[in-house]
Amino acid sequence: MLRLSNTYAVITTYLLIILYMENKVIKVLVVDDQKMIVDGIVTILSTNSQINVVGCAFDGEEAYNKTKTLLPDVVLMDIRMPKQNGVITTAQIKRDFPNIKVLILTTFDDYEYILDALNLGASGYLLKSTNSTTLIDSIINVNNGDTILPSIIAKKIANAAKNVKNDREIKLKKQFNLSDREVEFALMVYEGFNNKQISSALDITEGTARNYISTVYNKLGADNRTDAIRIIKQTLND
Repeated sequence: MLRLSNTYAVITTYLLIILYMENKVIKVLVVDDQKMIVDGIVTILSTNSQINVVGCAFDGEEAYNKTKTLLPDVVLMDIRMPKQNGVITTAQIKRDFPNIKVLILTTFDDYEYILDALNLGASGYLLKSTNSTTLIDSIINVNNGDTILPSIIAKKIANAAKNVKNDREIKLKKQFNLSDREVEFALMVYEGFNNKQISSALDITEGTARNYISTVYNKLGADNRTDAIRIIKQTLND
């Protein structure tokens, strides 16, 4: 009887946790230097009961200070802003508040900043042309731990990386006997892409991406992604 009672208590607790997570309101801080854009985003987000906009900021310094005060779940961050850009602000937020998610809202021309912000801990990027439904869904998904990277941006980064033929590729090919395709995967891992982003950028399945990355790890003698990045960095710096 006691055992059944304990089992019932565990199940009840589990269901309450699920119910709490489903009904938890996501606190969002909106950051952009253009008031018209901020007002538009706030209007869109206010239509969803799962999201509560707790504040707005119009430059990087204000964004960091309001993050510290309001402790949002997600910061929707612009890149180009006065006083301090979104990349630097993202670094500060992730350094001091690692559990807060940062979702970058940007224009297509800002793609050169993407890897910097991702490597600093941003949970993804959205284009400012994104529709309302995608914006809301992306905030919810980022809050649940997903990474958001539209394929159009991922492909542009991948193509830019593919066109850079320099000593990095030669070093990796000679040192570890990697094929051209394997070098491409190794460099994308090194630049901070996760499996989902790699598969999206290269138009392949996540399973195929995992297989290539596993082969790269074996040739590098790496146990995991962190180990692989360390080995590649050491090789490229020699």
